[in-house]
Amino acid sequence: MKNALQNLPDDLLPKLPSPCYAVEREALQRNMECLARVREASGAKILLALKGFAMHSLFDLMRPYLDGICASGLHEAMLGHELFQKEVHTYSPAYKPADLSEILKISHHVIFNSFAQWEAHAAQRLAHPDVSFGLRVNPEYSEAEVEIYNPCGKNSRLGIRAIDFEGKDLTGVSGFHMHTHCEQNSDALERTLAVFDQKFAKFLNAHPLQWLNLGGGHHITRPDYDVQRLIDLLKKYQDKYQVQIYLEPGEACGLNCGVLVATVLDIVQNAQPIAVLDVSTTCHMPDVLEMPYRPQIFGAGLPGEKPYTYLLAGNSCLAGDRCGEYSFDRPLSPGDRLVFLDMAHYTMVKTSFFNGVQHPAIVHYSSVDASFQTVREFSYQDYKSKLS
Repeated sequence: MKNALQNLPDDLLPKLPSPCYAVEREALQRNMECLARVREASGAKILLALKGFAMHSLFDLMRPYLDGICASGLHEAMLGHELFQKEVHTYSPAYKPADLSEILKISHHVIFNSFAQWEAHAAQRLAHPDVSFGLRVNPEYSEAEVEIYNPCGKNSRLGIRAIDFEGKDLTGVSGFHMHTHCEQNSDALERTLAVFDQKFAKFLNAHPLQWLNLGGGHHITRPDYDVQRLIDLLKKYQDKYQVQIYLEPGEACGLNCGVLVATVLDIVQNAQPIAVLDVSTTCHMPDVLEMPYRPQIFGAGLPGEKPYTYLLAGNSCLAGDRCGEYSFDRPLSPGDRLVFLDMAHYTMVKTSFFNGVQHPAIVHYSSVDASFQTVREFSYQDYKSKLS
C-alpha cells in the first residue's frame, strides 16, 4: 500500500517540526480524483465527512471534486458552511433546540435520528420549508468488525428500525440516511443494500423519496477497493428508487495522505528497551487505543523482524500511552525521527491537549518539489484557551 511521504528526502525530515502532521497535497488530490470518478460515472453525490477529515487549509484543493460536507452537529456545520461553501448536510443523534435553530439556517439537508426528535422539532422544521429533511434508518445489519464502531450493533442508539416505521406518517420526509460501514469494500455495501431493500423498500414505495444517503465507511480510495462494483450499485439503486444517492466518506478522503512525524526523546530500560517519543498515543493517535490497531512506521518491522526491538511509548502520564513494539535496523537514540504512516484521517479531528502535551504542528508537503509549509503551530495559549 502506498503511503504519502514515506519516501521523504533524507535532508528534509530533520527540517520538519516535531511533532507534526504532514499531509501531501498530491496524495490528497489523487484521492479526490478517485472520488470524482465515482461521482461522474454513477451520478451519486459525494460529501466530505468532517468527523474524519477537517483540514480546512486544504478545502480549496478538495472543493472542486466534492459536492459539499456532512456534519455531526452545529460546529462542523458552521465550519463547512463558512469554509467549504457548498452543500451542508447535518445529522446528530439528538438536537438541542438552540443548536438546531442555527443548523437550519445553514444546512441543505437535516437528518433526524428518531421519530421522537422528528416530532419534538416539528415547529422548527415547518419554519424552514427550504431545508430537505430526512430520517436515519437502522437496517440492523452491519459487517463492521469492531463493536465500538458498529452503528447497527445491539442496543444501538443510531437510527430507526424498520419495525418502528410501522404506522408512522412520513409527510415531510424527503430522504433516508443510513450508516453501516467501517473501512469496508463495496461487496459489504452490496449485501447491506440487499437487507435495506428487504426491510425498507415498502416504505419507499408508499412514500417516494428524493434522496438516499448511504453514509460513510466506504474505503473507496484503498488500492484493493472495487470501485466499479460501487459505481454499478449506485446506478442500480438510483434507478430502482428514482432517488439522488449520497455518500459521506471521511477516511477515504484522507487515506494514505499524511504522516505523523515524531522524535525519540529517551530510551528507558525495563524488561525490554522502551523508546519515549514526543508524541502521545492517547493524545495524537487515539484510534490506536480505541480500535485498537498497530500503526505502520516507515522503515520499521514487526517485533524481532529486525535486530533491535523497542516498545514505543508516548510522553503523557497515562501508563498505557504506548503504540506497540517495533523493530529497527539499528539502535534508536534520542533525536532520531520516526514517521508514522497514514495519519491524516481521524487524528487531527480527535486530538486532545491532555497533560498539556505539545500538540503536533500541521504541515503541507508537496512531492513535486519536496517542499513543505507549516500552516499551523500550537502553543501554551491554545492549551490554556481550552480551560478556564
